[in-house]
Amino acid sequence: MPRRRFLGLAGAAGALAAHPSASLAASQRMPGADRPYQFRFALNTGTIRGQKLRLPEQIDVVAQAGYDGIEPWTGDLGEYAQSGGSLADLRKRCEDRGLKVVSAIGFAPWVVDDDAQRARGLEQLKREMDHLSQVGGTHIAAPPAGANRPGVKIDLDRAAERYRAILELGRGLGVIPQVEVWGSSANLSQVAEALYVAARTGHPDACVLADAFHMYKAGTEPAALRLLGRQAVHCFHMNDYPAMPPREAIRDAERVWPGDGVAPLAQILRILADNHCRVFLSLELFNPEYWKLPALEAARTGLAKMKASVESAGLAAEPTRGM
Repeated sequence: MPRRRFLGLAGAAGALAAHPSASLAASQRMPGADRPYQFRFALNTGTIRGQKLRLPEQIDVVAQAGYDGIEPWTGDLGEYAQSGGSLADLRKRCEDRGLKVVSAIGFAPWVVDDDAQRARGLEQLKREMDHLSQVGGTHIAAPPAGANRPGVKIDLDRAAERYRAILELGRGLGVIPQVEVWGSSANLSQVAEALYVAARTGHPDACVLADAFHMYKAGTEPAALRLLGRQAVHCFHMNDYPAMPPREAIRDAERVWPGDGVAPLAQILRILADNHCRVFLSLELFNPEYWKLPALEAARTGLAKMKASVESAGLAAEPTRGM
């Protein structure tokens, strides 16, 4: 890392530490923040995307399976609203079933260099955050969508400026964007890059969304997570991967249940616990074989696999409704 960038990172980290605590992130801490760590379980609905359920059915499946939270896709929220569905009713449906909307998955091109494309991306993100806030969501993924083309690198200082802009946009809606790591992307593929961008903003709500599969795809070692403090991580995408095909060739569709592959999940979880992080472990898989299962069976299997991974790491999780 160039010396100028390193010094900028150190200064931004200091600004984050010294910022007044009256932040949106601080106001959304989970109960029991005095405990040393806590894992709770959510389902990213991409895991049952192949079953093609409507949003109310997705919510029912996640609740029946015993999860603490749900991570819907913003496209599903938008389609539901456009078809005349009530987002307020969805919020009540989640609340009645004891589900927290922990995050949402969207693909707005907020970080791209093209000014016109980025402006459209900000409008898209604003609309998606508005929908999310109506269902009680507090966080949203901010991946490097539109910035994947090999060889086209975005300056990380510019990325930090753009991330700060969407953090401020989110403050007006009560939703926190999380810099999401995409291991196969030309930009923000490494946890280190996402950490730099988050710290460089000097913003108290800045946080990172990491993923076991994407860390492997980019060659990120689990030790990189040691730099994630409690306020810097809200969700972590749980998944696993087989030893073959090799890292360079493996695809999203080849992700497997946690514990069924070779991912260093125990090491990852222990690092998050050592950092006193309070994390929703959100199961995110795109395996077409799992899409052939009844949605409730797939959801229950995934929750059992995540709980087993936490137990295998010698850690405890917050008791869920399914326990």
